[in-house]
Amino acid sequence: MISEKQNMHISKFLSLVLRHQPEVIGITLDEQGWVNVDDLLTGVKAHGIVINFEVLNHIVETNSKKRFAFDDAKQKIRASQGHSVGVELGYEPQVPPEILYHGTGSQSIDSILKTGLEKRGRQHVHLSFDTETAVKVGQRHGKPVVLNVLSGKMYQQGHQFYLSANGVWLTDEVPAEFLEK
Repeated sequence: MISEKQNMHISKFLSLVLRHQPEVIGITLDEQGWVNVDDLLTGVKAHGIVINFEVLNHIVETNSKKRFAFDDAKQKIRASQGHSVGVELGYEPQVPPEILYHGTGSQSIDSILKTGLEKRGRQHVHLSFDTETAVKVGQRHGKPVVLNVLSGKMYQQGHQFYLSANGVWLTDEVPAEFLEK
C-alpha cells in the first residue's frame, strides 16, 4: 500500500492538522474535533499530499499509538487526544488506577518535581498506564525518566481523570505532591 516512511510522514502531517493547525489545509474541526473525511482528503491533496480513503484507513488502523479515530460510519475523523486547539472530546470522567506514569526527559525532572505537571499548550496532561509507554514518551525528550503519578490519591482529593479512545489517561494537572521519581 504505502511504505512505512510514507505512513510516518502522512501520520505526522495528520497530527499537525487534526490536533494543532487545521487551517494549514483549510479545514475546520467541529466542537468535538471531527472533520468530514472528504474535506480532509481534499485539503491534504491541496497541500501536495495525495492519498485516498484506503490509505487514510490504513494509517488509522496501523498507527501504533491509535492517534486517530473514525466515527462509526467512517465519514468523519479526528485525533484521539493531544489537541492544542479548543475541542471537547466528550470523554466522561473515569476512576484511574492507583498509579499512572509520565515519561519525560531528564533535563525537565527538577522543574517538574518543583511545579508538577502542567498541560501548557495542550488541553490535558497525558499519562500512561504502563512504564514501557512512558519510557517511549520520555525518549522523545532526551534521556527518559519515568515518574510515578499517585493518581488514586489525586482522584480521592477531587481531581478528574479521563481515558482517551487510544488508552491515554488525561487530567488537567498533576501537582508535585502526587509525583514520585
